[in-house]
Amino acid sequence: MDDGIITEAAKLLLAGELVAFPTETVYGLGAPIFNEQGVAKIYAVKGRPSDNPLIAHIADLKDVERIAREIPDDFYVLASHFFPGPLTVVLKKHPLVPPMVSAGLDTIALRMPSHPLALALIKAVGEPLVAPSANLSGRPSSTKAQHVLEDFEGKIGGVIDGGESVFGIESTVISLIDAPTLLRPGVIPEEEIEKVLGKKLQRASAGAQGSPGMRHRHYAPRGNMRLAFSEDEIGPAERVFSRTSSSYPLSAHTLYDLLRQADREGVQEIVVYCDEEIQKDEGLMDRLRRASEDKRSHHP
Repeated sequence: MDDGIITEAAKLLLAGELVAFPTETVYGLGAPIFNEQGVAKIYAVKGRPSDNPLIAHIADLKDVERIAREIPDDFYVLASHFFPGPLTVVLKKHPLVPPMVSAGLDTIALRMPSHPLALALIKAVGEPLVAPSANLSGRPSSTKAQHVLEDFEGKIGGVIDGGESVFGIESTVISLIDAPTLLRPGVIPEEEIEKVLGKKLQRASAGAQGSPGMRHRHYAPRGNMRLAFSEDEIGPAERVFSRTSSSYPLSAHTLYDLLRQADREGVQEIVVYCDEEIQKDEGLMDRLRRASEDKRSHHP
């Protein structure tokens, strides 16, 4: 780890500049949570709708009390098992947190990333960083530093290159405001969370507030994209993604890279073959449906 890079990035953030940094899920576009100038710049640079809340990234559990209140015991149970890692938890927001962080809601979504560069940066800044995915709003998320540059070169303070993201899709999001509720499927399956909590998760209604990625189209390529649930549905297409493809192997890890590659090459029509194994990956299927606007429910 280059301490000089972390120090320089922290200085940029504290000066109100945006810095993209790696996490284990996707790259994030960061600003200090109490720097309203920086937070506002995230929305402006991304073209992000103002009703889409941001996730706060912490490096120490002591930071939770700075940004949340009335923290339930279930939070600490989950944190002991899944922090640091790809789980985001929605709690009641501390009144000192700027309203724009949570799109005016009285809640705050937070997680502790496991990437060492992300943790070092948060510690160097001295406060949690809000960091949505480092991409233009609605576009495929970034899993490499090069992806960030494709969207933001010359528009932000800098990018910390931490290599390719390990997981490739965003965190699982649950709410603990009332009964534990799954807001967004992701890397960690709900069954694992239920096992740790010792209770079933409720399901949020479509378009629910409180979590990023719930109310707008996301992750979409420039070309048309449709989903096929049988080989007969694939038909002629300019490009086909499938789990078994040698050229375009589909997984949660490769999805955004494949979509960005298609954009660079000007692909106008993409078909994604969702076989039974793909359909079992709820986090991946959620991203595919949002990217294609295909809302059909299929269960193997």
